[in-house]
Amino acid sequence: MNTDNCRFCENNLSQIFLDLGTTPLSNSFLHKSDLNNDEPFFPLQVYVCEKCYLFQLKQFKTPNEIFSNYAYFSSYSSSWLKHAENYVNMIVDRFAFNQNSLVVELASNDGYLLQYFNKKNIPVLGIEPAENIAKIAIENNINTTVDFFSENLAYNLKNNGKQADLIIANNVLAHVPELNDFVEGIKILLKNNGIATIEFPHLLNLIKENQFDTIYHEHFSYFSLFTVMNIFSSHDLEIFDVEEILTHGGSLRLYIKHKKNNIFSITDNVKIVLDKERLNWMILIHINYFQIRFIYLNKN
Repeated sequence: MNTDNCRFCENNLSQIFLDLGTTPLSNSFLHKSDLNNDEPFFPLQVYVCEKCYLFQLKQFKTPNEIFSNYAYFSSYSSSWLKHAENYVNMIVDRFAFNQNSLVVELASNDGYLLQYFNKKNIPVLGIEPAENIAKIAIENNINTTVDFFSENLAYNLKNNGKQADLIIANNVLAHVPELNDFVEGIKILLKNNGIATIEFPHLLNLIKENQFDTIYHEHFSYFSLFTVMNIFSSHDLEIFDVEEILTHGGSLRLYIKHKKNNIFSITDNVKIVLDKERLNWMILIHINYFQIRFIYLNKN
């Protein structure tokens, strides 16, 4: 992938939405032995693709460099644990997952969420690239594969008889530079009648509330429902429901199925959120001295 091109549609990136100068990588904590050395700084500029309206950073470090030994453990947050437990109770009640189901979480961290499926005796598989974090999950008897999720990994799991009734991806989509590879992997791993739920901070709230502190090098992309629907649709996946939730300054939770799956109907919630975006989406995209340019995200 050319880092000068959109990571979804490969259109050339030229429009800067926000320039925060140069900063060190987040979560790249220094050792005492590093204090006399120069710390590397990288540009922190959010571009907007003029074709698909994906807001994104250019890539300066690979996921291996950022996530292989990671500092963030989800279980350290009691409020996040409660969010996870509430989600598990809701999703099991709504879709009747049971001991014959397989739940797969992408970027499962230390097992903060899958533990609640374990307590209900529902089989789980976590996929977590950070070995230091996955080790904690494994020690707590949560089945975990230490790897980055990808199309190739999805094929390997499918060829070994593992497909998911439920795929969960909480706050990981923004961390993925190879976006199409990741989404295609979800398509491959998901059973014909399975569902996926994905949570991410809503771009609309980032702009309306000036949430600039959610922009950092680990977050490669920033999503509206409008854009993410097009991303999943291009991989024959369909968003059939969406919820606005309070986490991370205001997030969306998407419910996703194969397009050919007719079990689940598209709810009114999808149109409600899209209409809210269209109403608010006369946004200032780029200020360059005295030139002001507006992009209207109201395409169908």
